[in-house]
Amino acid sequence: MKLISSDFNHQETLNKKQEFNGFGGSGDNVSPQLSWENIPEGTKSFAVTAYDPDAPTGSGFWHWVAFDIPVEVNSLAENIGNPAEETPFTFTQSHNDFGLPGYGGACPPEGDKAHPYIFTVHALGVDKLGIDKDIPNAVARFLIHANSLASASLTGFYQR
Repeated sequence: MKLISSDFNHQETLNKKQEFNGFGGSGDNVSPQLSWENIPEGTKSFAVTAYDPDAPTGSGFWHWVAFDIPVEVNSLAENIGNPAEETPFTFTQSHNDFGLPGYGGACPPEGDKAHPYIFTVHALGVDKLGIDKDIPNAVARFLIHANSLASASLTGFYQR
């Protein structure tokens, strides 16, 4: 599989619009456009996650956990991570580690080094994970990994 974005290339800097608005951040909290290709046979749905392994929490920080994305979808439009946005298909977004549903943008501590934000698409062997948005994202991530046939990642960096 391959994951690409029209908003940033692998190892490039994310935009201010992808920064969280709150928690000290003043960005627009817009999820980046993502698309994927080379989908493995047997794929029945997709999941997308965004993770900062360098967040000073002792365990990193989950910025986005979206799943039950239909198999016929091979891209997510910019800002689709906003739960208030109209979407052309139905999917589920868990609460991120900010405690909010949907995408929570990059927000490393001010003055810290640039943090990596790892966006990953997972091809899943099930149509649905069988959970809703209120299940902790750790459970959603467990089910994503348990049902993953393949994955691809794209890393952007951000510093405040």
